[in-house]
Amino acid sequence: MAFGTLDDDDDAVMSEINMTPLVDVMLVLLIIFIITIPVINHAVKIDLPRATNQPNDPKPQSINLSIDSAGKVFWNQQEIDDATLQNNIAQAAQQQPQPELHLRADRDVRYERVAEVMAAAQHGGLGKIGFITEPKQ
Repeated sequence: MAFGTLDDDDDAVMSEINMTPLVDVMLVLLIIFIITIPVINHAVKIDLPRATNQPNDPKPQSINLSIDSAGKVFWNQQEIDDATLQNNIAQAAQQQPQPELHLRADRDVRYERVAEVMAAAQHGGLGKIGFITEPKQ
């Protein structure tokens, strides 16, 4: 036998695999699995009803506000003056959910005119303003 044989040749290498640690590890793993599997599957069996729901978040319509190079203001492609702009902004601010203002300004329009329109939107109560630009090519 390889265990405990006393030969005169003590320098000989033992070539058999010691299976005891391997068996110990396998037994420990087996005990762990036997204990944990019933805990994992422990649940109350209920036949739940089936239902579908659709998110009912109405999207507010956006307002397209354009300013041309001459400083004229267009509300959804219709030219308006400053008094009508104030009234339209006040009416839009009362809507629930509040629409988003998409501001398109010509490249050559004065910044002062854009700032006036933005200030009118802010004073009117519109909180969401987006700038529409064209990407560089």
